[in-house]
Amino acid sequence: MNQNALKSIFTRDFCDTLLPPHTSDRFFEALYGDVSEGAYDIRLECLSVKPETVELGFHLIQRPGKCLVCSLTHGLPKVFARHPLIDIKGMVQKIKDAGVPVKDWRLGHTNEKNNTLHVIPFYIDMATP
Repeated sequence: MNQNALKSIFTRDFCDTLLPPHTSDRFFEALYGDVSEGAYDIRLECLSVKPETVELGFHLIQRPGKCLVCSLTHGLPKVFARHPLIDIKGMVQKIKDAGVPVKDWRLGHTNEKNNTLHVIPFYIDMATP
């Protein structure tokens, strides 16, 4: 699949269907039993598109009055990989259903961009025709 075709799929709206904005509240309700305990909102963003790999990113955005740096975000890739509310396997299926030839996927390590934003890379490797 060429780069332009991939870019036309991985729009803001498509990323929001993969990880709806309300997922953050549901995640913290399940994790802590209280939405107000969550230190960040989770937003899926398209970071780069290449014919062989699409890089998405789980943006962890600090909530007002909370401390993102104090949160345990470095262990989240393992949690996200298997958490049913994040549902990466379901995301990958939706990506395949959109016509993307997915070969494999993987999560990278949490990157601290600054005190209010951490990003977990989500790599999607393309199958070669």
